[in-house]
Amino acid sequence: MNRVKELEELIKYHKAKYYQGHPEISDIEYDKLEEELKRKDPRNRVLQIVGSVPSGSNKVQHATKMLSLNKTYKFEELLSWKDENEIVSTFKIDGVSCSLVYEKGSLVMAKTRGDGSVGEDITEKAIWMKNIPSTLKAEVNAEIRGEIFCIEEDFFHLSDEMESLGLERPTSQRNIVAVLIGRKENIELCRYIQFKAFDLIEDKASYKTELEKIKTIKNLGIDPEEIYIHKNEKDITKRLEETQAFMSEGDYQIDGLVFSYNDLSLHEELGSTAHHPRYKIAYKFQGEAKATEIKKITWQVSRNGILTPIAEVKPVELSGAKISRVTLHNFGMVKQYNLKKADKIEIIRSGEVIPKFMAVKEPAPGRYEIPSECPSCSGNVREDDIRLRCDNKSCPAQIKEIILNFIQKIGIDDLSSKRLDEMLKNGLIKEIPDLYKLKMDDLLTLDKVKEKLATKLLSSIEKSKQVDLITFLSSLGIQGGAYNKCEKVVLAGYNTLEKIKSVTVENLIDIEGFAEKTATEFHNSLQSKMDTIKALEKQGFDFKETTIKDSPISQKKICITGTLSRKRGDIEKDIRDNGGIVVGSVSKNTDYLLTNDTAGTSSKFKKATTLGISIISEESLYELMGD
Repeated sequence: MNRVKELEELIKYHKAKYYQGHPEISDIEYDKLEEELKRKDPRNRVLQIVGSVPSGSNKVQHATKMLSLNKTYKFEELLSWKDENEIVSTFKIDGVSCSLVYEKGSLVMAKTRGDGSVGEDITEKAIWMKNIPSTLKAEVNAEIRGEIFCIEEDFFHLSDEMESLGLERPTSQRNIVAVLIGRKENIELCRYIQFKAFDLIEDKASYKTELEKIKTIKNLGIDPEEIYIHKNEKDITKRLEETQAFMSEGDYQIDGLVFSYNDLSLHEELGSTAHHPRYKIAYKFQGEAKATEIKKITWQVSRNGILTPIAEVKPVELSGAKISRVTLHNFGMVKQYNLKKADKIEIIRSGEVIPKFMAVKEPAPGRYEIPSECPSCSGNVREDDIRLRCDNKSCPAQIKEIILNFIQKIGIDDLSSKRLDEMLKNGLIKEIPDLYKLKMDDLLTLDKVKEKLATKLLSSIEKSKQVDLITFLSSLGIQGGAYNKCEKVVLAGYNTLEKIKSVTVENLIDIEGFAEKTATEFHNSLQSKMDTIKALEKQGFDFKETTIKDSPISQKKICITGTLSRKRGDIEKDIRDNGGIVVGSVSKNTDYLLTNDTAGTSSKFKKATTLGISIISEESLYELMGD
């Protein structure tokens, strides 16, 4: 019992410090305290504390509680929670939860989450914040909930402005939001904060899914968090990998993903505990933080000319791996924290490929240094806001990274980074289309390349022309053009190269997952790749329009449940190949429920029966498809 009381006090103390913007321990260390208390006293009231008690005088009640989230670090637990349900995910932004109340489309109040029941009125500050409109695009009564946070670029400008005002220079992008909304003066500094929505509470809601809800938020004129739909384990795994990459490279801080059941009727059916909704769960990456010392800082040139600082540190073991290199992200990070040789720093590894710098523990004397010229081409470098950039389009490092990215994404096997270096050095290639001009004699000039390997390389290069349009687009290095984004564009109807060439920013904004900024960046970057695209067309790339197979299940929505005789993934592929659409739950829009369960014991079977939806067996499905 003494340990339980000790845990109670520790949790309350560190929770208060976190919400004051001055945390003393990492999230992982805090979560361990909660987990220990859960094991020792699972019904302890301290575990039910949501947020923090508002300290200001402007306390306001929430009409509907703003709850915390249940969380897991285990993939198996996430899959068990998902069960057979279709789920969606959004980033778990590391900021401060906020509720915006609109009456007849006009903003009347903004409030923090507080303790879940009572928040603090921050309307005057919210008016300064980005992405919070004073009026919506429709005269509705609605409450829009989301996260307020600070992106990296804004944080650095904010730091400079605070210093110029004689205020203490902030040391944490993560905690600055709590600091700013707690201030009584200089509230204009809140213009460096922005808002992304994740929930909508409306009097007369017509949407049936989380996906529709997010689209409604977007149509009202508020930036929602990007949402992704997941029907199987493969979808989830892919999203987790993308999230880990964002944790290392993204311009704002996240600490995992929030998963929700897509079907809103399940939300109503499952309800909530006093602490969290049962229809949502946060997945966080297990991580570990340690201190080490910077030995030196080197700079790498990316394919878009940005110089990225890498700290070579005294080796330290983190999460089972020996770490000797840490990304410092950009020039702004080096300047902000005055990073240099001999600084003792804290680093964290939470599943990211490259561990991440967190804070300076003991600064060494002296001032940071940055390169005066590009480490690759010795050309001039310039400060581009929080980045250093080399504008030399002939810079060898940029050219190599552009071509290497293409090779890896398009799937040219056996063409390694080392062999590409040699090709560039020998002048065999200078740009992507040159890969398709290579001859046998060219390859035989390379070290240790004989006729057999040269033939294999040429065959692999030729074969890469047969890739699908989505893979082709994702290989070009389009800004914001990861595979899943390119897939959304193609499946939205831009399924030929001619249609891709004519796509506009407005077209992209209409596609799920594209906000105005991301659509503009994608479009501008795509336009800059047009010469490469045209040159590759001349080399034999040819993409036919994706057509929907004409079959009895074309455009039919099919939900699958129960035990099957074949692998579920194989059956889903067969359905899609025949023009069908696989859905994760039964609704009035479902055309068929596929099940071999003749007893009808599952909830999906009962719901399909109630709604009058056709129930077919696996055998009947293949008879329908003519196979």
